[in-house]
Amino acid sequence: MTLKEEPMKVVVSDCDHKSMDIEKDVLKTVDLQIEHLDCKTEKDVISHCDGANIVLNQYAPFTERVFSELAPHLGLIVRYGVGVDNIDLDAATRHGVQICNIPDYGMNEVSDHALGLMLALVRKIPFITELTREGVWDFRRTIPVRRVQEMTIGVLGVGRIGGLFAHKVSALGCRVLLCDPYKDNLAAEISGAHEVSFDNLLAQSDLISVHCPLSEETRGLLGANAISKMKPGAMLINTARGGIVDEAALANALNSGHISGAAIDTVEREPLASSSQLLAMQNCLVTPHMAYYSEESSEELKRKVAEEAVRFSQNESVHYPVNDPVRTELEQLN
Repeated sequence: MTLKEEPMKVVVSDCDHKSMDIEKDVLKTVDLQIEHLDCKTEKDVISHCDGANIVLNQYAPFTERVFSELAPHLGLIVRYGVGVDNIDLDAATRHGVQICNIPDYGMNEVSDHALGLMLALVRKIPFITELTREGVWDFRRTIPVRRVQEMTIGVLGVGRIGGLFAHKVSALGCRVLLCDPYKDNLAAEISGAHEVSFDNLLAQSDLISVHCPLSEETRGLLGANAISKMKPGAMLINTARGGIVDEAALANALNSGHISGAAIDTVEREPLASSSQLLAMQNCLVTPHMAYYSEESSEELKRKVAEEAVRFSQNESVHYPVNDPVRTELEQLN
């Protein structure tokens, strides 16, 4: 009997969600069942995912060694989320494994979170709230405070989320600058926006919001050199990936006053170490990688991950391919 005649083996390599009920309900429509594992290391994945045809993955690493060991059975990995930096895409492609993510499940949530952080920074809401709780009833402690509509907002990375954020700040009346080397005609899509180079984005923006993916090109993109080119007194928000912003360089810029405020939802290593200078700074807001979350987005993510697995199992085209393997190992076996 061939693999196509047998139900595919579906496993969840790792997932910190409370329930798999949504995934199970979707998968059972085509008589697929899932095994929920708790893989954390390369060794765990190799040991426990052996024989799996489809893997639903959150954080567990999928490396060259993992793909070598799990071939030829493994055909699809669907990631719970947008980023795929825990998966070696080149290795996956070489071994014929289709990688998918879910890039559109939390678009409003992340752009809303970035907008909320922006308003909290500009209006200095967390700072003055704490002072008020301490019995200090004096708005003058927040001075200077900028008028939002007079600010120039830079958007670094104008994909689904960056584009939504740009639309939202444009609706507030802000001047919007867009920078994305992989897209053309950006300004045509967003009313009142202007497309600029990276250096011009740094020099002209009163606040920069980061929405680009983490890659070899973007890792450390906002390091000491780039931050030094930012407009004095500017602010920085990162709801994308932690590795894009050099946290030590950001702390130094906040300490020196070159950057007047920052807000980060993602850090290079989670959780952020309790010894980090950023946690002790009143002009730095830190949230625990929650920008993507709402009850609705969580349910949407789980459903879409399972639906990709169903499509693959039925030899249908997947909706969210990240790579383009020429021919999967499963296809070679049949």
